[in-house]
Amino acid sequence: MRFPRRLLWGLAGIVVLVLACLVGPSMLSPVGDGDPVHAALLPPGTRVTVLDLSDGRTLVSPKVDLDNGEYLIHGRRRTTTVSAREVVSTHAARFWLGSDRFGRDVLPRLLRGGRISLAIAALGAAVALLVGLGVGLAAATGGRVVDAVLMRTVDALLAFPLLLLLILVSALFRPGPTLLVAVLGLTSWMGLARLVRGQVLSLRTRSFIQAARVAGTRELRIWSLHYLPNLKAPLAQDTTLRMGNLVLAEATLSFLGLGIPAGLPSWGAMIADGQRVMLDGWWLSLFPGLAITTLVISLALIGDGLQQTGKAST
Repeated sequence: MRFPRRLLWGLAGIVVLVLACLVGPSMLSPVGDGDPVHAALLPPGTRVTVLDLSDGRTLVSPKVDLDNGEYLIHGRRRTTTVSAREVVSTHAARFWLGSDRFGRDVLPRLLRGGRISLAIAALGAAVALLVGLGVGLAAATGGRVVDAVLMRTVDALLAFPLLLLLILVSALFRPGPTLLVAVLGLTSWMGLARLVRGQVLSLRTRSFIQAARVAGTRELRIWSLHYLPNLKAPLAQDTTLRMGNLVLAEATLSFLGLGIPAGLPSWGAMIADGQRVMLDGWWLSLFPGLAITTLVISLALIGDGLQQTGKAST
């Protein structure tokens, strides 16, 4: 079977992002926890010297001079003098994507933030899938009363603005990764529930389902042989596209300060941090924004490719 090119491009984008976020930070040269005095807001590609001191500190600067047994470490507003005897080791490094206002390397923070953003979006999509699948199946098989109650509930929740609901719930509770996964998952299952219900009601009238029942096939076997295989394709398409929406939702909440706590990097939080120094550090918001754009487009290509594959197989 020949797969659509857009599906392959989308999968390639996801694989590259995931691999970069998983193994990228361990392959980079260590530059300490940040040096806000000497290494703040350095542009992309800046080469720096890293000095590890005997007292445990790490100093980072693009310009370091050695004069009469003393290191002169130059910063934007200040020069620090350190005795050569206090320096345990030195090595060169490069800020490929620049540094932030605290002197931290943007690239490893971007990759570590990608782990968090990807994990939250994937887990949120999984929660939405489980809840939506359960509610949709209950509505399709529970009778008219159950169907009416569940679908009216779904309609009411869909009528409420999703972003406002996310902000409301996040503001009421202490922000954190676990809460964010729960909030994203429990506010985005409604469309999945309607999709599952519609698919099951449509499949119920198909001739192969009715023939299986007439032949005396057990209901559980009918579900495993006919319902679930026919639900996989539309659920995969919807979940892929929904994950892209959750990436944007997580970034929005983190940008507003209602998502990931300040100590943990995420793409939305990095964009918000870069907004404060946009004129002096344009790269702080640019690279997380490009990462989010690449991820969302890749997920959209996968969803579109899966839809095209499903049409070709029918």
